[in-house]
Amino acid sequence: MRAGEVRTLAQQARIGPGVSVLDLCCGVAGPGRMITAESGCRYLGVDHSASSLTAARERAGNLPCRFEQAHLPPLPTGCFEVVLLLETMLAFPDKEALIGAVQRALQPGGRFAFTVEEGRPLTRQERAQMPAADTVWPVELSELTGVLRGAGLMVIWRQECSSSHHAIATALHHCYRADSSRIAGQIGTQATENLITAHELWSDWLGNGRVRKFAMVAQSAGLLRRSPDDL
Repeated sequence: MRAGEVRTLAQQARIGPGVSVLDLCCGVAGPGRMITAESGCRYLGVDHSASSLTAARERAGNLPCRFEQAHLPPLPTGCFEVVLLLETMLAFPDKEALIGAVQRALQPGGRFAFTVEEGRPLTRQERAQMPAADTVWPVELSELTGVLRGAGLMVIWRQECSSSHHAIATALHHCYRADSSRIAGQIGTQATENLITAHELWSDWLGNGRVRKFAMVAQSAGLLRRSPDDL
């Protein structure tokens, strides 16, 4: 996501001073660190990659960020005002289990702020074309909103950002192709080819409407309780 898109999503989720935020699949926590620095929230980032979390801790410096290593779901115990999931819902085949776990981690009135690749499930031919297709699970908007509603979460804000993400995917595809020899020297020929192919497909799919990109906020029912003091 672009920085402006992250800021807009954070504002719509009402992230502010003292708000307890759980950032799932945070990686090196670039968006999370920016949100923490600008909002003064209380932040916990979770990822399965130890090396990513090491980098996140180093880059966080004196920011009031905490990090935990875990596979998801299950989610960390606690009761959070906001749960973030940026750029990674695509990798979860079971959206119902994921969203149910998010709802249980939220306070009544809490917000789930996320991005999602919207579209029909990949065909057999598309799965054969897409590298690492076992991590590519788009979901149709009607199905997603139904799953959210079934978990007690109501969509309160939605914004399509397909155009900007198409531009990013296209630019990265051209960059990787132009610099393929150098990249291959670092990560290998096959990995480089997979990188180029994946971004070419995403550029095509976002450009022709096969997949659309959305940022969304869904709110849990009920009154908001105070967040835990030990976050």
